[in-house]
Amino acid sequence: MAKEIKKGKQDIARLPKTLTGIPGLDDITGGGLPTGRPTLICGEAGCGKTLLAIQFIVKGALNYDEPGVFVAFEEKADELAMNVASLGFDLDQLQKDKLLKLDYVHIDRTEIEETGEYDLEGLFIRIGYAIDSIGAKRVVLDTIENLFGGLSNQSILRAELRRLFQWLKTKGVTAVITGERGDGNSLTRQGLEEYVSDCVILLDHRVINQISTRRLRIIKYRGSIHGTNEYPFMIDEDGISVLPVTALKLNKEASAERISSGIPALDKMLGDKGFYKGNSILVSGTAGTGKTSVAASFANHACSEKKRCLYFAFEESPKQIVRNMRSISLNLQQWVDKGLLQFHASRPTLYGLEQHLVSMHKMIKEFKPDVVIFDPITNLISVGSVSDVKSMLTRLIDFLLDEQITVMFTALSLNTVINEQTDEGVSSLVDTWVMVRYIEYNGERNRGVYIMKSRGMQHSNQVREFVISDRGIDLVDVYLGPNGVLIGSAREAQMLQELTDRVLHKNTVNMKDRELDRKRKMLESKIASLRTEFETTEEELNRINIEEELVKKVTDENRVELVKRRKGEQ
Repeated sequence: MAKEIKKGKQDIARLPKTLTGIPGLDDITGGGLPTGRPTLICGEAGCGKTLLAIQFIVKGALNYDEPGVFVAFEEKADELAMNVASLGFDLDQLQKDKLLKLDYVHIDRTEIEETGEYDLEGLFIRIGYAIDSIGAKRVVLDTIENLFGGLSNQSILRAELRRLFQWLKTKGVTAVITGERGDGNSLTRQGLEEYVSDCVILLDHRVINQISTRRLRIIKYRGSIHGTNEYPFMIDEDGISVLPVTALKLNKEASAERISSGIPALDKMLGDKGFYKGNSILVSGTAGTGKTSVAASFANHACSEKKRCLYFAFEESPKQIVRNMRSISLNLQQWVDKGLLQFHASRPTLYGLEQHLVSMHKMIKEFKPDVVIFDPITNLISVGSVSDVKSMLTRLIDFLLDEQITVMFTALSLNTVINEQTDEGVSSLVDTWVMVRYIEYNGERNRGVYIMKSRGMQHSNQVREFVISDRGIDLVDVYLGPNGVLIGSAREAQMLQELTDRVLHKNTVNMKDRELDRKRKMLESKIASLRTEFETTEEELNRINIEEELVKKVTDENRVELVKRRKGEQ
């Protein structure tokens, strides 16, 4: 029995699947739609059912060499081709290349009433011929309600629905059937399609606070594990893209490479090396403290090292940012011209939060940046609650870290303790949190910066004065005066006073040195005079001694001569 269960699990794991080619959808389905089985796409009008179906067919033909048949019951073939041409889908060319077969089937309700019977055998023959003519692997029926619009006999309807789905399985094609949303708890109009389908995907288009958001949810998927949450999806010039934002796990790589903040003094506070590559940074502070300047400096330095930077702006236009940053000697336009810096500016109210997330995900995938900046994230509260913004940013951070992209957020904080601790709830998620705030002292408002936290590295716990000038950004070292930390003009006055004291002290020392030198010279002069006097006296004494010795010598000689004379006389 245990072996049979194990074998069953292996069979489920090997369930063949067909890639849809729709970004994100293959991720949350675990590899695509069930091969050779029908999948039901249901939803209300305008939610994107037909677009998803045609994208499934076109991507299969272009990317996976799987021809497809698209049977439309609402739109004519030429109308359908015209509608999807804006997405870059050339259905006419695909038909010429035998990769696509478009067939429009007109169902007239009056004809159904006249015959009194309802048999899909003719439809099976028609679809079967289309499949065989191009060797189709994929089939789309859009939409199934039109097949049974004039049928009131529920027993016949259910029987034919089952026969249709079973016939598609016997043909071995991967089928997508679109259906309109039913009333109440029913997913479809007939309430049976979801039961006979092997995979059911629900599309939803909702409007909350005048912001519309499209969402996708997999209701069921026989024989396969799949994502069960609601996933936002976006329809743009490239078609449908789905972001599996909740499928990400905490198994990210941790790089030891460091990336400079672009502000040498801030790098010094971060262990002289800056941030870790692939980490998330939050720069928060009250209005006017210089958050955007910090972000721009980060972007400028990254681009100077040939790294690509994607800058999302929610307050200022790109030209405003470029102009404003020139005042602090940052030339961002050069990086825009070289293709290293790309701006994306929009008002948060342009989309809902989930739509913003999908759009950001797509642009990041296309541009492949090394650094991403969001300035400021607090503006997103205008399209969602704090908890919604936190949820959205959590998933965004997970995605960026998974891609090893260094991300910097700026956030406006109110002058309250609670806001400093929360900052839209992401302060606990980021790896480095830099706080910039005004400090009122001595009748002035000056900027101060300090690092609240920085995971995995030693960092300064001191408050530095944050100075923005036409030379750029600089952080002034902590300056301790007689009454504590001094900033602004008080710091400059104290520094000037100390400089004056040093100059006076130096002058005083120099005066004492000169006085001492004069005294030394006077003493040396006196010593030289005494030495001369001593030498003179010594010479005089020597002369006297010599004279005395000569006198003595002469006297002794005279005395001897006298003695000799006296002896001679005798």
